[in-house]
Amino acid sequence: MQRPTIPVLGCMAWLLCLCFSVTAAEVSIDIGGRRELFVDGRLIVQLQGARLKLHPPQPREIVLKFDRPWEGLYSGYETILHTGDVFRLYYRGLPVARHTLDTEVTCVAESRDGVSWAKPELGLFEVQGTKENNVVLARHRACHNFAPFLDANPHAPADQQYKALGGSGAPGLIAFVSPDGIHWQELQKEPVITQGAFDSQNNAFWSQSEGQYVCYFRVFREGIRWIARSTSKDFVQWTEPVDLELDGKPRQHLYTNQMAPYLRAPHIYLGLPTRFMPGRRVVTEQEARKIGTPTEWDYANDCTDVLLCSARGGAELKRTFLEAFVRPGLDLRNWTSRANYAARGIVETADEELSLYVKHNAGYPTAHVRRYTLRPDGFVSVNGPYNGGEMTTRPLLFSGSRLSINYATSAAGSLQVELQTPSRQAIDGFTLADCPEIVGDRIEGTVRWTGGESVGQLAGKPVRLRFVLRDADLYSIQFLP
Repeated sequence: MQRPTIPVLGCMAWLLCLCFSVTAAEVSIDIGGRRELFVDGRLIVQLQGARLKLHPPQPREIVLKFDRPWEGLYSGYETILHTGDVFRLYYRGLPVARHTLDTEVTCVAESRDGVSWAKPELGLFEVQGTKENNVVLARHRACHNFAPFLDANPHAPADQQYKALGGSGAPGLIAFVSPDGIHWQELQKEPVITQGAFDSQNNAFWSQSEGQYVCYFRVFREGIRWIARSTSKDFVQWTEPVDLELDGKPRQHLYTNQMAPYLRAPHIYLGLPTRFMPGRRVVTEQEARKIGTPTEWDYANDCTDVLLCSARGGAELKRTFLEAFVRPGLDLRNWTSRANYAARGIVETADEELSLYVKHNAGYPTAHVRRYTLRPDGFVSVNGPYNGGEMTTRPLLFSGSRLSINYATSAAGSLQVELQTPSRQAIDGFTLADCPEIVGDRIEGTVRWTGGESVGQLAGKPVRLRFVLRDADLYSIQFLP
């Protein structure tokens, strides 16, 4: 066999150096022992025959109706919190189409399972002639969009375990604190965030990954409803707002944002924004009269749906899918203005079930909140068709000794996992041939190779994960002890 000439050898060496340089430039992502989802594609370097697939939640029962005199047709801006064995659903009561101090109140409902809800008689405020009501705040402009959260800051004082922001327009958002989520008081009289429109639900939380409070709130840009972000170390002094990025996608009206840390992977913030389509009329005049569409606020001329978005801090906003996460459906009353608004908060209601909540039929006597469910981490999957597809990750650094995956296959489907070096060379003992086909449906399934399940010898070293999927979905990964 003729040896390559010097120029050829030089070219080969140049190509090897180029490949090494490209690999070296690809910075490893340190995921430690965190659970990672595929909602933003951050871990993925290549999809071949596979794709990211959006999994809309499944509608379940109606869990709440706005049937008290102080609630009514225009109730909204819901927040759901889960602490201990109690779920709480906060919402604005608004029986008439008028934003005034005497019409808007903040209400609460409670549940032990997230399915059956009751409205406690708290006796805190007299509203419409009675204190026998579920009102936690009244006669305050913050009632328009009061947005509470359970403070995860380990240094939060005992009497400030709950916090909230509320207020619309000037002068800005007022901070509230509470020891129990029922009895609220202003943290100070002056607003804490002043640069924004705020005429929506403005959501704050303590970020464990960023070590600070974060607030996502309403602004207008180019006449379109958009989202800005500000941060704070003490919930009083906040940074200059920063607009969220477009991520190469068109600017659309995002009426609410509903951003919050995902409970199973709190370094990832998930949002369920309502996409508002002003002037996009669906119901005819005859249909509007038949279903009793309200004439206040021009309800017949707009429509809405719910998106899924994510972020990991900073100005990032990922709308991996512009397809709706929750569609309006067959009910014509969900095709008029402000009819589809997700509550802020995604909670576990069973070992293998997440629940989220969506307000429907706004402006009608049938206004209600419906529960939706999906599997844990089941928002987006890496999906391989029956004929097969592959996904390869960026180089990852991990801690732990075994790889746990959340996956589902058909009876005929399967998936396999290969561990590779950053230069995409299969690692001995962890090749595709070493991995028996994985078949079934598991929230937490441990990957095994012919030599066993332990990957501890690779911890702290950059590795790529190559998945081969056949009629299968991969929802999340995590390295565990």
